[in-house]
Amino acid sequence: MFNFKGMAAAALAIALMSGSALADEWTKIRVGTEGAYKPFNYIDSDGKLQGFDVEIAQALCDEMKAECTFVAQDWDGIIPALLAKKYDVIIASMSITEERMKQVDFTDKYYNTPARFMAKKGGAITDTSPAGLKGKVLGAQSSTTHSSYLEDNYKDSEIKLYATQDEANADLAAGRVDAVLADSVVTLDWLGSDAGSCCEHIGENYNDEKWFGKGAGMAVRKEDTALKDKLNVALKAILENGKYKEINDKYFPFPVY
Repeated sequence: MFNFKGMAAAALAIALMSGSALADEWTKIRVGTEGAYKPFNYIDSDGKLQGFDVEIAQALCDEMKAECTFVAQDWDGIIPALLAKKYDVIIASMSITEERMKQVDFTDKYYNTPARFMAKKGGAITDTSPAGLKGKVLGAQSSTTHSSYLEDNYKDSEIKLYATQDEANADLAAGRVDAVLADSVVTLDWLGSDAGSCCEHIGENYNDEKWFGKGAGMAVRKEDTALKDKLNVALKAILENGKYKEINDKYFPFPVY
């Protein structure tokens, strides 16, 4: 007499195992990025995602022989959307911090650049310490390491937060804030444009790990360890085979790794 119940259970177990194995292969990957953080990620005039993050992501996908699609997501909701499975990995210049690691796992860093203040050229600001900026209006993009650093350390300044870096830059140019704290490389691109010709970097570099983390990493859901491992292997490969340097040199006149 056949044990149909046992056979059904065995078949289900095999199907589940097969599905798990296929998932672990990660031949199709959805990449989440912001699209408003030039030159790392931005949307071009044709509505396509471009930038350093996007090209690094594509290079990793090519190395893994995976088919990748890209999803643009506002910064404030970028981790919740990952956890809701809108995409599989965030590659969007996200700093690896202890606070974020409570929600997601990170790959190894894929670049690391310091933060720096910007202010109007020829202005009176020379001291960017909390005492030097007492009473000043300071800007940063919200939900970033830069906003956290200002909120934690510049208690005697007024802090204004913005949905995008472009909005913070615009308010600096218009004189609505006295200084903006942001990634030093991201701001180089704006400062070199007509819109940013009003302003310049001031003060020192900021890279304290307590606030700014250990560099930018790729964020995945905690259960997706196989994807994290594959991304780390692919990152090592493009660092060694010259593909990373090729992309780096396209965007920056100095190494960012």
